[in-house]
Parts: sequence; structure tokens; C-alpha cells
Amino acid sequence: MAIVRQTLVYDGPGGPFEGVIAYEDEVETPRPGVLVVPNVLGQKEADNVHAENLAKLGYVGFACDVFGQGRRKTRASDNVAEYMNELNADRALLRDRLAASLDTLKGFGHVDAAKTAAVGFCFGGKCVLDMARAGLDFLGGVSFHGVYDRPDYANVAPIAAKLLVCHGWEDPIAPPDTMVALGRELTESGADWQIHAYGNAGHAFTDIELKGVSTNPGLAYEPRADRRSWKAMQDFLAELFV
Repeated sequence: MAIVRQTLVYDGPGGPFEGVIAYEDEVETPRPGVLVVPNVLGQKEADNVHAENLAKLGYVGFACDVFGQGRRKTRASDNVAEYMNELNADRALLRDRLAASLDTLKGFGHVDAAKTAAVGFCFGGKCVLDMARAGLDFLGGVSFHGVYDRPDYANVAPIAAKLLVCHGWEDPIAPPDTMVALGRELTESGADWQIHAYGNAGHAFTDIELKGVSTNPGLAYEPRADRRSWKAMQDFLAELFV
């Protein structure tokens, strides 16, 4: 068995968009599909690796694109948050681009369209929450060190998608009071939710590229939280797709 990567160019509002889908080469029957939503930098190799790792678990992973084909940043870029901020200012557009990405995953030949989920990192974690808030048709999602501010449209009620929020307790972007507010919001919206808070972990605790680079304890890789949150995601998806 080998993992196949395939580039997908797809349409959506303000597109085209370009993502990478990964699956086992011996897939014969449709598998659950998992959308991978990137952080502030946009679609990149780290997201493709996440998609591959999901494929190794028996799913089809799709590292999607919400910024647009060719619109990418690196940590050395000027105005690194430019594309993210465009979508923060238009959450309805973000919702519609996420819907287009989800539809692309569902339409892929190896995917069981009735069994889809989403995982997201940092800004991508907010995207997963917005997918649930907007009532997009997926079974559940995982937000890794996400951002919790609500969009400017009302949540559906009840929220049907189940949610797992993996949170770094020392995250300066989402301090504990915002985490508690998120729990209240999701309860008020009738969601089935979990929040796992990891001590001694800040924002971006899964981002191994920060290992040995970041000197800010609030924005750093934390291996225990990374390992534990990935295991929590595995358990969540296994339960979700039964």
C-alpha cells in the first residue's frame, strides 16, 4: 500500500482554488473524507502532510485552499496575515469558500460523501467552527489551537456537527475566558462538543516548524500537546464515522 497525492484545482467564490488530496492507492470502496483547513499561511506542504497522515489512518485527506490559487504566505512574508484578514472581514465569503472545498471533497471518487469531517489549525480551527456554526453538511470537526470569535451571522440551531476543540491553556490569542465563552456558545446552540485544554501549551502547539525557532512560549511547538491532541482527533474521528 502506498499513499497517493493528487493536486485538485476547483471552483468557488473568488477562485480558482488549488488543494492536495491524499488517499491509499489500494482504495476500492469509498472512504470517509477529512478536510484539512490551513493556518494563516494558506495551503502548504505541512497541510499536505496532515492529509497524508489522515490517509494512513484509512481516510481520504484533502488539504484545501480558501485564499485562492497562488495566494500563499510564508513566515518571512510582508503582511503575513493579509489573506487571512480579508476573510476575517468577510466571514460569509469564508463560509462559502469552505462550502466549495467541502463539496470538492465530497465529489471526489474515493470519498463516501455521507461521511465527511474537517480539521483545522489556528485560523483553520476557526474555519472548522464556522463550518459548524453555518450548518454545512459534515459530521464533525476538530479545531487545533483555533481562534474563537463568532462570525457576523447567526449560528444554526441546533448545530448538527460534533466538535472537538484542542486548546493550549497558555494561548495568548485565545485565553481561557474565550475558551469558556466558546463552550457557552456551543451549548446555547445545541452542539455536541468537547474542549481538551493542554497545560503548558500555547498557540500553534502542533506546528513542528516552530521547534527551536520560536522564543515566545505563547506561540511554540509543544510535543506532548501535539501528540495528545492528534490521538484525541483519532478517537473522535473513529467514533464519528461508526
